[in-house]
Amino acid sequence: MLVHLSELIKDAKKKNYALGAFNIENLETTIGVVRAAVKMKSPVILQVSETSIQYAGLKAITSIVQAIAAVEAGDIPVSLHLDHGKSFRSVAECVRAGFSSIMMDASDMPFTENIILTKQAVDFAHRKGVFAQGELGIVKGLEEVSPEERKKMMTNAEEAEEFVSKAGVDTLAVAVGNVHGIIKMQKGNPGLDLKRLESIHKIIPDTPLVLHGASGMSGQQIKDGIKYGITIINTDTELRLAFTQTLRHTLENNPDIYDPREVMTPSIEAIQKVTEEKMEFLGSAGMVK
Repeated sequence: MLVHLSELIKDAKKKNYALGAFNIENLETTIGVVRAAVKMKSPVILQVSETSIQYAGLKAITSIVQAIAAVEAGDIPVSLHLDHGKSFRSVAECVRAGFSSIMMDASDMPFTENIILTKQAVDFAHRKGVFAQGELGIVKGLEEVSPEERKKMMTNAEEAEEFVSKAGVDTLAVAVGNVHGIIKMQKGNPGLDLKRLESIHKIIPDTPLVLHGASGMSGQQIKDGIKYGITIINTDTELRLAFTQTLRHTLENNPDIYDPREVMTPSIEAIQKVTEEKMEFLGSAGMVK
């Protein structure tokens, strides 16, 4: 069943676990994630990016989520979120489409401009009863910046307090050593700056923190992050890898298959497996009675 993100966050904070936010692009990825949530009895956030909306179409992807949440999920709570919205237009369209949470990502802008642009999106979302996420600090891929440059881009605790106060966000995405992209899957995830994360959590203890770029992190890293205020953990790259690597294997080893259903089923199962493993790490498994 499709529910507002606020319900999921309330339960996660009460029971001290984190919510998994999993990127989806089509019917197959949506089914894989939701089936994992059903099997693990876990609440789940389905999130789509602007590029996924361009690929599938906003109405189409929204309808897929609504249908799967109603038919496949049953009593499992599912929330729909816009990931990395870069424009007010994207935010507004997703709010109107029925998303219960949006993200305005102006993290690459100067601090004051980030606040102004994020607050504009927050105010619009709140008028419609929708949660809003902002991002402070810049999360880059391993190949994009050096370790020294990455450290300079990390979230500052004092700025986080001011940002949350002035922008009015419901959740805050932070940069604390987390990285985007696929290169980290090959070279290893550098891990979190837990002292920085702890200082951010101490200064804004009531604000749920969001960890982007969590693919490749160990179960212990994830548990440490939850200890210091991380309430939502995003996963995208690992799902993409599971889907595409399985698809390649299926086609290479079964050259006579021509039925799309036979081709896609193993990839759906691969998505489900990765999602199940993540839900165990997050502590969300078994939280739906």
